[in-house]
Amino acid sequence: MAKNTSLYFRIVEGRNLPAKDVSGTSDPYCIVKVDNEIVARTATVWKNLSPFWGEEYTLHLPMGFHSLSFYLTGSSFCINNICLVWAGIDNWLNLTRVDPDEEVQGEIHLSLELLEDAERISLRCQVIEARDLAPRDISGTSDPFARVIFNNHSAETSIIKRTRFPHWGETLELELDSEELSEEGTVTLEVWDWDMVGKNDFLGKVKIITVHLRECIAHNGKLGALRLKVRLVEDRILPSIYYQPLIDLLVESVEDSSPLTMLEEVTTVESRQDVAMTLVKIYLGQGLVVPLLDYLNTREVNHTTDPNTLFRSNSLASKAMEQFMKAVGMLYLHDVLKPIINRIFDERKYIELDPCKIDLNRAVSEAEVRDSSVEMLQDYLSSIIESIINSVDQCPPVMRLAFKQLHKRVEEQFAEPENEDVKYLAISGFFFLRFFAPAILTPKLFHLRDQYADTRTSRTLLLLAKALQSVGNLGLQLGHGKEQWMTPLHPIILCSVASVKDFLDKLIDIDHDSGKSHSGDTLKCSSAVIVKEGYLQKHKAEGPQLLSRFAFKKRYFWLTSESLSYAKTPDWQNVNELNQWLSAIRKASIYNERMLPSFHPGAHRGGKWSCCLQADRVVSGCSRTHSAVTLGDWSDPLDPDVETQTIYKQLLQGRDKLRSVERRAMYVQVTNPSRGVAARLLRVIVDLEEAHATFQRREKEEGTSVIPLNP
Repeated sequence: MAKNTSLYFRIVEGRNLPAKDVSGTSDPYCIVKVDNEIVARTATVWKNLSPFWGEEYTLHLPMGFHSLSFYLTGSSFCINNICLVWAGIDNWLNLTRVDPDEEVQGEIHLSLELLEDAERISLRCQVIEARDLAPRDISGTSDPFARVIFNNHSAETSIIKRTRFPHWGETLELELDSEELSEEGTVTLEVWDWDMVGKNDFLGKVKIITVHLRECIAHNGKLGALRLKVRLVEDRILPSIYYQPLIDLLVESVEDSSPLTMLEEVTTVESRQDVAMTLVKIYLGQGLVVPLLDYLNTREVNHTTDPNTLFRSNSLASKAMEQFMKAVGMLYLHDVLKPIINRIFDERKYIELDPCKIDLNRAVSEAEVRDSSVEMLQDYLSSIIESIINSVDQCPPVMRLAFKQLHKRVEEQFAEPENEDVKYLAISGFFFLRFFAPAILTPKLFHLRDQYADTRTSRTLLLLAKALQSVGNLGLQLGHGKEQWMTPLHPIILCSVASVKDFLDKLIDIDHDSGKSHSGDTLKCSSAVIVKEGYLQKHKAEGPQLLSRFAFKKRYFWLTSESLSYAKTPDWQNVNELNQWLSAIRKASIYNERMLPSFHPGAHRGGKWSCCLQADRVVSGCSRTHSAVTLGDWSDPLDPDVETQTIYKQLLQGRDKLRSVERRAMYVQVTNPSRGVAARLLRVIVDLEEAHATFQRREKEEGTSVIPLNP
């Protein structure tokens, strides 16, 4: 049985951060570490003490990771060792200062035993080995020793010279009094680097509490706070055969009594987006994503009596459409918007229409600012609209087919002449308001730019996003809002309505067969697809000698689904973050059967490895690789077992509701189809629950534990 750990986190915003620059501001960014490995980094928000990021990440991790840390502005202060519960956290957390010279890393292997007899009580600690400790000496190694402490008792191991991978194999015993074994007793094991001159350097420690207590560190909040949303999900994934009955139920022909109806009934508001994303992935893998969306949209349309409220709620249909567009349309969105977004960032024009916000200290009058702003906004908006309405052939066929089905259902439900525009608004509401406008507002979150916009550019993007929303609304709400200063843009918005309708008519003018070849395997990489590109430093290995600064050359790299190549210069520049490169390389190597589970972080010099002092040049690596830690996004390969496990857990949480549906249907009508569907779902849940229990009973946890070192 496979194990799967997913860590979902959203770095929302910071507040009251300390000033680091002479200007009295700071340029904050956030780094995320898992077990001391950098796994994600936000963009920098320039000159801001209360920055907003709103960046979301999903990490796919091996089971049993130990620590999660958030470092702000170059690791000068952080939130460390966050206490996670099943439901996760969504809160402001105070920051605490971090000493950059006391970075802790590595693991220690030990066993702990309490011995009691009639004459004495003793604590026996077998300190076996440690690995990947932090280097504290100029040689790049350390001279580590371990110390076990309980109350006022302590004992130390011997010192192992010049290594970050010491093997002690020593047993330390502490004699105790019976009164010392209180319920709140704590055993501490510290690791230190011995120094002949000066004080010893701290390498880390492990605290083992005699009762199962987990406490979060208290902070005083003087260094500001960071708002986080974090959720940890650990799953045991069964073999595919166990999930097949649930898959079969989900992909059956959709009817009013289908399992999808039951699933929507038991879905909570908090889990709706995750369920929608999972369903889209499952049905994409089955080549049935268009029928899924058609079913959900038909139910939404048929249950809506007022066309003004259509798809206004965060229903499963709305969430599924949003996730679907991100899944199949991101490359299309980049093709359409990236040139104009890059132009706006490069030109960095001062644009403002609101008279309350116009900078009166400028050398021009308010009227001149307004006139030039209108002219530039019209130019930008015209370019955006023109790029969109000329992109029919670029739009993925499966997206066009989904919109065609949506258009048909809305037209059938709202056939009255006065509702002529509703069929257009239903599509443009998703296409413009929930896809293109958000991407214009925050290009960083849609990977259109590597960094956030500065204040001036951000204001321009906000005004353009507002205008594009009015275009998506077909100009029907112009003049009714409070922002009357947007009036100068109304003529260009109204003139675009006819073109937008013509574009939407062309968009849905597609045969059903055209989308079939594109509806399945959408997320799988095809041949020679570029996964990542950007600048990296190239180093040519020339033996075990020390590296010189001339050994590195700046080159532009392309990582595709088939190869990793580079050249001196690119056709265009796109600098990417290191952690994104690592994640992309790991994903591209996911099916590499020869991928090493461990490596040597040192060099083989003088007949031995500098990291672990082993003599054999071909011995297995002494430090584990982190190939399983990857950033999750829509380009990840489909994994039906993981996705079906998510649906199973949702159904398991709603089992009582399913039982109520079954009982209700039994009293209303013996042959009610809802009763049969609910009964089948309940049987599948019971079978999967029993399968999980069986596999868990087979798992045996033997031997001692490997425990990470903590600050």
